[in-house]
Amino acid sequence: MHAKSVARHLITHRPTAHASRPPTAATVDADVDHAVTAELARLCADSVAYSRSLDPVFATDVAERLADFTVGGGSRIRPRFLWWAMRACGGSDAHAAGALRLGAALELIQSCALVHDDVMDQSAVRRGRPSFHAQVGLQFPANTRPDEADPASFAQSVAVLAGDLALCWADDLVAGVDLDPPVRTDILRIWRAMRTEMVAGQYLDLHGQATSSRSAVRAIRTVCLKTARYTVEQPLALGAALTGIDGATRRSLAAAGRCAGIAFQLRDDLLGVFGDPAVTGKPSGDDIRAGKATYLVALAHAAARSTGDRAAVDLLEACRGSGALSGPDLAAVRTALYATGAPAHVERRIDRLARASERHLAAARLHGPAARHLTELLRRVASPAPPDVPAGEPAARYGGTR
Repeated sequence: MHAKSVARHLITHRPTAHASRPPTAATVDADVDHAVTAELARLCADSVAYSRSLDPVFATDVAERLADFTVGGGSRIRPRFLWWAMRACGGSDAHAAGALRLGAALELIQSCALVHDDVMDQSAVRRGRPSFHAQVGLQFPANTRPDEADPASFAQSVAVLAGDLALCWADDLVAGVDLDPPVRTDILRIWRAMRTEMVAGQYLDLHGQATSSRSAVRAIRTVCLKTARYTVEQPLALGAALTGIDGATRRSLAAAGRCAGIAFQLRDDLLGVFGDPAVTGKPSGDDIRAGKATYLVALAHAAARSTGDRAAVDLLEACRGSGALSGPDLAAVRTALYATGAPAHVERRIDRLARASERHLAAARLHGPAARHLTELLRRVASPAPPDVPAGEPAARYGGTR
């Protein structure tokens, strides 16, 4: 069954009381993704049912579509970081239900970020399917709204509401986790910080586009706030906080997560220019078309200026933010980027960050199978192995997943 069909089945067919019993930690260990998806489907089904009690049109057009978007897609990377951090820090059956609920909340706040991000970037594709606002646009084409001055505005407005709804659902889940008071205080502190960091990082991303920023330092700060802390560091912090483990271990985990998270986004920047759309699920070159102030582009500008390569500077300036960037133009940008040496520089930084992440994780002194799972997960995120590609096509090496 297709992932979308599975998601819709899970959402519209609520589990029985027996199926909703908290699983053991060992059961979740065997398939974290499945356990998180099942919990997410159960919780989304409750939210969709409540939405349907308010209004069936709202439930079908917004709530059910949001639940399907969330349950039916995504890598579950954030819940996996949370889960394996919890287990590596000594978490047991007593922590399993809370960890799964928090993992589901992370998936919902991720949906909020993605739905809003696609509106801001005017991205029509997400995970190889129409993005949320594009789906709404297909349901309500322009000829059904002859009085609408801007045919896209309705779909984008609905997506904004859906992103807000995802955040509401996520906050409700966190508020409902059954925790001892000290742990609850710690979890809420991390959650509140993470939400604000997400917004700050997204704003810096927009600000970089609006001001055509060329600052590599600013690009790394944006990466840290928008991706590194939210994708890796804070999920690790949530998992560790569930167990009440000491501060030294948590500081080492945080450092390991931040390094891996920055490396993850730098890899994503490479994918944004050189990735294979059939693998990434996103059109190649969208970051250039959107005028993203990425570390890759900042380095390329600096290198081209320092060597006096005026042609490369002019090309990067002309193509950045060009929504109509053609295939040949993108190929020329790729060639210019390679000529500056920026992609190789980014690769070297990714490698340094990956090694730093492993050192910090070793300093946490975690042991056992869960620690090994966490080590491997951080390694895969920080420096995923490039796929096998035909010789003679350097851009094809960036064919990993986004």
